[in-house]
Amino acid sequence: MPHTPEPDEDDLDAVPPPQPVFHAEQALLGALLLDPHRLDDVSGIAADSFSTAAHAALYAAISTVPRPDPAEHAKNTKWLGRVLTTALEEARGLTATYLHTLVQVCPWPSHAPAYARMVEAEHGRRRLLTAAERLIHTVHDASLPLPVQAVLAEADALAAVVDDIANRFPPRSGALPRTPAPPPAPDHTEAVEEEQLLLATATARPDDIDAVRWLVPDDLTVPLHAGLWKCLTTLARRGEPIDPVTVLWEAQQRGLLDDGSDPGEVLRMLAEPAVSVGHWAERALKRSLLATGERTGRRIEVYAGDPANTPFQLVVGARRALADIASVRTRWQNATETAPPQQRRPAPAIRAGPPTTTAAHAARSTRATR
Repeated sequence: MPHTPEPDEDDLDAVPPPQPVFHAEQALLGALLLDPHRLDDVSGIAADSFSTAAHAALYAAISTVPRPDPAEHAKNTKWLGRVLTTALEEARGLTATYLHTLVQVCPWPSHAPAYARMVEAEHGRRRLLTAAERLIHTVHDASLPLPVQAVLAEADALAAVVDDIANRFPPRSGALPRTPAPPPAPDHTEAVEEEQLLLATATARPDDIDAVRWLVPDDLTVPLHAGLWKCLTTLARRGEPIDPVTVLWEAQQRGLLDDGSDPGEVLRMLAEPAVSVGHWAERALKRSLLATGERTGRRIEVYAGDPANTPFQLVVGARRALADIASVRTRWQNATETAPPQQRRPAPAIRAGPPTTTAAHAARSTRATR
């Protein structure tokens, strides 16, 4: 085996702090270096499944360098030298000593499939974490011309990762992540003002409320606003009179003023309509969709960031979080879909009637005298 100097700046034997998966990767690579034919027993992973570039390069080399004859491999280290030479093209810090260390730290080479399963599980967790971070980043990317479409696309990409993990690790019933969900993000002043305009406009134009049935109270960020929207939709459904006073009375019946809200402030808020109900309702729903995307991403980010959660738990927790986006997506589509253009029907064909000209009558007379 060619001698490779050990660089002081890259000591692969001491990765601070070594995570459990690092040791699983070492055990798997050691098993494959000791017995390359065990690669046939390993499935579900590739070079990018490993947590370090050095381990990824080693696995790629083991997978590509032709396997040695078992008897010859037991006598010399020529094959290990070829693997090292190939891996050095991608990871210059590798040394011959580290390969021998991998062989030594492998407890049981026959456990290679179990080690590979651990590597696969950890890779799935990292993939899920990356997809959740991309979703959160997209929600906050102000440069996007179509933010809703971009967020939904990232949500679909995240769901695809979850489905792939589920195919590899079918979830068990009731296996929820133990990690608590993160607290909701604080409300923004813009959202508060627009929700107030929505409530005031709906109070002034109650006939338009039925056209925005896709907006639900949970789409509003302030609990008082959500309760007032529930009051408005209830009064509209009952066909009862709607104005600031009737809405205020309904709010009192529902206990919305028990938190100390000033009735006079509520009346003033409901008396300042602007634009249209549909305009403010759609803006509220868009904000709700983006907030749901961020909340979903953060929930999955927290789940995937806890190494104690198993792949089964990650799948169940992520799917529950993604269900929230699916619900808002359906209502967004209902709110923004446009009626398809009416197809112009072709003019009906005109059937030729009996001839009515003088020549036609003459022709009939001629036939009758024949």
